[in-house]
Amino acid sequence: MASVRYLVRDVDAALSFYAMLGFALDARWGPPFAIVKRDDLRLWLSGPGTSAAKPLASGAQPAPGGWNRLVIEVADLDATLAALTAAGAHFRSDPIAGPGGRQVLVDDPSGNPIELFESRG
Repeated sequence: MASVRYLVRDVDAALSFYAMLGFALDARWGPPFAIVKRDDLRLWLSGPGTSAAKPLASGAQPAPGGWNRLVIEVADLDATLAALTAAGAHFRSDPIAGPGGRQVLVDDPSGNPIELFESRG
């Protein structure tokens, strides 16, 4: 099983967002940390106050966002887009067609990018 950690600004908002993408709560340790699971992926949601969000010795402050991303395969990209749009999600792109299918980038509530991918096959 793979685990990925995302820094988030609000764990409760992240839980609602990832539930719309088929993740289920696996563990919750107080307000600042939760683990959600989808198939063989565990996503660690680290909010303010967690060890992953503490400043580094260099003074760098870990923060959400960037361009590295989870890729979540969906059966119906248009239906997923409609549900997320209705929930007020922010999209970084319009759907893009490629050789393997279609994809779109959507931000979770903290600005972490998620690639939603619908295969051609």
